[in-house]
Amino acid sequence: MHAYRSHTCAQLCAANAGETVRLSGWVHRVRDHGGVLFIDLRDHYGITQIICDADSPAFAALEKVRAEWVIRIDGTVKLRAPELVNPKLSTGEIEVYVTDMEVLGAADELPLPVFGDQDYPEETRLAYRFLDLRREGLHNNMMLRSNVVRSLRNRMWSTGFNEYQTPIITASSPEGARDFLVPSRLHPGKFYALPQAPQQFKQLIMVAGFDRYFQIAPCFRDEDPRADRSPTDFYQLDIEMSFVSQQDVFDTVQPVLTGLFEEFGKGRPVNKEWPQIAYRDALMWYGSDKPDLRNPIKMADVSEHFRDSGFAIFAKLLETEGTEVRAIPAPTGGSRKFCDRMNAFAQANGLPGMGYIFWRHGDAGMEAAGPIAKALGAERTEAIRTQLNLKEGDAVFFLGGKAEHFVAVAGKARNEIGRELKLTDENSFQFCWIVDFPMYEKTEEGTLDFSHNPFSMPQGGLEALNGDPLKVLGYQYDLACNGYELISGAIRNHDLSIMYKAFELAGYPNSEVDKRFGGMAKAFRYGAPPHGGCAMGIDRAVMLLADEVNIREVIMFPMNQRAEDLMMGAPSEPTNEQLRELRLRVLPKED
Repeated sequence: MHAYRSHTCAQLCAANAGETVRLSGWVHRVRDHGGVLFIDLRDHYGITQIICDADSPAFAALEKVRAEWVIRIDGTVKLRAPELVNPKLSTGEIEVYVTDMEVLGAADELPLPVFGDQDYPEETRLAYRFLDLRREGLHNNMMLRSNVVRSLRNRMWSTGFNEYQTPIITASSPEGARDFLVPSRLHPGKFYALPQAPQQFKQLIMVAGFDRYFQIAPCFRDEDPRADRSPTDFYQLDIEMSFVSQQDVFDTVQPVLTGLFEEFGKGRPVNKEWPQIAYRDALMWYGSDKPDLRNPIKMADVSEHFRDSGFAIFAKLLETEGTEVRAIPAPTGGSRKFCDRMNAFAQANGLPGMGYIFWRHGDAGMEAAGPIAKALGAERTEAIRTQLNLKEGDAVFFLGGKAEHFVAVAGKARNEIGRELKLTDENSFQFCWIVDFPMYEKTEEGTLDFSHNPFSMPQGGLEALNGDPLKVLGYQYDLACNGYELISGAIRNHDLSIMYKAFELAGYPNSEVDKRFGGMAKAFRYGAPPHGGCAMGIDRAVMLLADEVNIREVIMFPMNQRAEDLMMGAPSEPTNEQLRELRLRVLPKED
């Protein structure tokens, strides 16, 4: 017999009754029934119930074991009585009567429980992540992640892509976040960077003549933490294709992700048609460039109904250029209690409040209620109702001012209204492409900067760059799913003259482009094909599939909110010897 096991803890069934077997695993739970021990033995694959009584030569030794000890047992497989069968276990028809036992690894008192899914402080969970990973929910998430990566690889290969690896130690590149720098021992005073993404390398792969590339790529960004983003490193499905248009990329990605989410989505449907929504429209309709389309609410500009109206607050506000009044419809939300609750929601999110109108049944039929309705008058109020297609029992909320000052809260309010009124379909995946991103944006200092990927092709090419830069749109796109950005990508700028001009507008002279992106600038002089691609955050996709809201629940060994590895003790202070070898000096921390 094998030194440790003849079967896993998920294999035994009624057909094995009477066999002598050997199992190894962790003591999951111990139940002492007065001279009879019942122990759930757990391994990676599942759980088997083992039993032992005073007649067994292993009884005295087995009485000493505690939770999470690692043991090996020999025993005989016995059928359970029909009324004792556990249908929740693959081994629920049997139990193993123990005749011999060996302790393979004793365990100290546990700093957190493994049995059950009790809430425990995250700092403790991360410090003892190897224990936390033994818990069923987290273990299942890691297996889901592994299977998702395997499925993605299979789907990409079957779609005609080839997998290539790109360097981990490279040069710094402006991808929109801070680099992790790595000092060079051989070149004192110089630094490598960990790649924020394989962006330049995958474009160079296209220039080199490889047609369809993908990689499960590690990426490193020194970012502030969020619930849906790791502050240090993450993995993405990285894709690049030659001789393609934007639509070609969409047509390639959709069946891959549809298949993935149907495979692992627990039966939740995936929308068949993925709408393409302009960035400008997404902000107007949903208050976000990553809208949750499970919520059917679509916002609208209703400024004309308030201009020169009896509602003085908005009428006066609209006299200022660049202001607007936006409406958030709330089907079935037509009660003062709900309207007051949403007004308080806006105040809690930093706004003075939200005005509202709701329609109810009155003596003469349907009537509009609320201070705004009285101030606007019946004709304008009815025009708003008609524009938004509202009916009795519905409501509408209003926000006014410059859109950039309230759009984020408007988007949150839309989501909150959808949840409160149960309008959001929680049991589906709704994808949409966000397109036509502006190439540039104004910084706080008043200068121009790239608003998205700097290597994107501007719509209209070089001619468009000779006009107003803030009106230039890029062939840039994101894929949103259920309120999360899942994919970001672009058709790349493969023309060196357009690339120089694009960077010049953002304040980079040609010499700086050659210095920072010398490899690409050189490559584009020797025949670069039109190409484009995208990248999908694997951690975020698994988070959606696992119904988690915290990305750390789907990462094997995540950092905490302060970008610390509490288990391994990173970041740590270098030794003086290491600093001398790198010719570095650490400045004292400022008070």
